[in-house]
Amino acid sequence: MTKPLPGAPTTPPPGAQSYQSLFEQRWPHLSNPHVRALAWLLDAPDLLDPASPHWQGRIASLGPMLPETAEWLAALEQDPIPLQAALGERHYSRLGLYAEKLMAFYFAEHGKLVAHGLQVRANRNDTVGEFDFLLRDGDDLVHIEFATKFYLLDADAAGAGFNGLIGPNLADTLGAKMRKIFDKQLSLALHPAAQPLLPQPVARAQALVKGWLFYPDSSGAAAVDGISQPHCNGFWMTLSQAHMLPDGDYIIMPRLHWLAPLKSPADAGLSKQELLAALADQMAQVAAPVMVASMRQVGGWLVEQRRGFVVPDDWQAQAVQRRRDGALPA
Repeated sequence: MTKPLPGAPTTPPPGAQSYQSLFEQRWPHLSNPHVRALAWLLDAPDLLDPASPHWQGRIASLGPMLPETAEWLAALEQDPIPLQAALGERHYSRLGLYAEKLMAFYFAEHGKLVAHGLQVRANRNDTVGEFDFLLRDGDDLVHIEFATKFYLLDADAAGAGFNGLIGPNLADTLGAKMRKIFDKQLSLALHPAAQPLLPQPVARAQALVKGWLFYPDSSGAAAVDGISQPHCNGFWMTLSQAHMLPDGDYIIMPRLHWLAPLKSPADAGLSKQELLAALADQMAQVAAPVMVASMRQVGGWLVEQRRGFVVPDDWQAQAVQRRRDGALPA
């Protein structure tokens, strides 16, 4: 998992539509944020290419969406009560847990779910791990580890392979995440403590990974062995560079809205100057990356056309220091 990234990302071909435009063309009738998020999880391109030899067949894919699934999503838009009931009244502070609950609802509604979040304990005080999903696939029992991830390409660390794709809060890398999934999580069914919990042996264990990758604003999405082409992508820039954003409508994206392209009421937008002021104020309080979306007006809505992270000016310097300290893999 250390194959080098290319020296410079490639620019998308002229005239190529953004993923956001394609999503809005396909799902203009979806405005409920939970239904849109679920539609994105089911229909977005995989972040990792299941066909790449790099992953040795251990990456899962939901495949093309069936017409009946699209109809089911349209019905949920009209009556989202079952989905809301499955999510419950809790406030989700973790985006990954929110995405898992959405997928659990989908798998359960389609008769595939055997277990979700099933913990494996060697004893009362020793948790070995947790099955994200145990699913029924025909006569087989399948173990799926599920992740929704957001990584920024640090061009200074491009030679670090997948470790050059770093989480916005500098907590992990794509390489480290996949090593953990492959080396530990996908082998959970083989642990003796897991055996009594399984109704039958696991036929296969794979990772299902959705997400967005973000590239320095002067470059486009990279062509990288192991990463799906196309994949959902955006830009990143420093706070000092944010003045180069074009004029228009913007929204600072709440974390739970990071999955699907954003759709908000027309009066929810900020002008460029309001955005810059809000970013400066927010980073003065907490110097952390902020996701922003460039919006366009469509009827009574603002619809996302581009997204990216605005990061503190010393974000790359912090990444360098964390690699030196061993907090991030080099």
